[in-house]
Amino acid sequence: MSYSLNSKQVAEASAFWLTKRGVTMEDIAELTYFLQKDYYASLTMDECRASVEQVLGKREVQNAILTGIQLDVLAEEGKLLSPLQEMIENDEGLYGCDEILALSIVNVYGSIGLTNFGYIDKIKPGLVGRLNDKSGEHKHTFLDDIVGAIAASASSRIAHRKQKEKEDNQM
Repeated sequence: MSYSLNSKQVAEASAFWLTKRGVTMEDIAELTYFLQKDYYASLTMDECRASVEQVLGKREVQNAILTGIQLDVLAEEGKLLSPLQEMIENDEGLYGCDEILALSIVNVYGSIGLTNFGYIDKIKPGLVGRLNDKSGEHKHTFLDDIVGAIAASASSRIAHRKQKEKEDNQM
């Protein structure tokens, strides 16, 4: 029998794990809005939510979500081998694999996604900052970057769509 995984199962699993880890669509939409509000006065939260939904519908994004969250969970449970256990558990500064995984999401939407991600990763607004806080029971070494990348990608998607709308209206 050959391996086969239903895409619907992957999408449902990624949505389940985001929810289980305290991430809502609304939180990501708010981050997306934060990134784009200064550029588009007419931007709505509905547009941001729709863009986030489109990003979350991508299999590459779902794969990154599942991989990152599982590594965070394993680190919380102390089930990784040393020194990886300590590096992920403490979100060690020189451990950049969490950002690299997040970049797999950003790459789906082009170079503007990269700059949006760098900005959100640096200032850590809203949910990204809360996930990055290591004082609670959860250690979101990967998830804070993944959420930032989803918002950055949704923001990039909006920027591309708004540019197309502008060009279409000039014709």
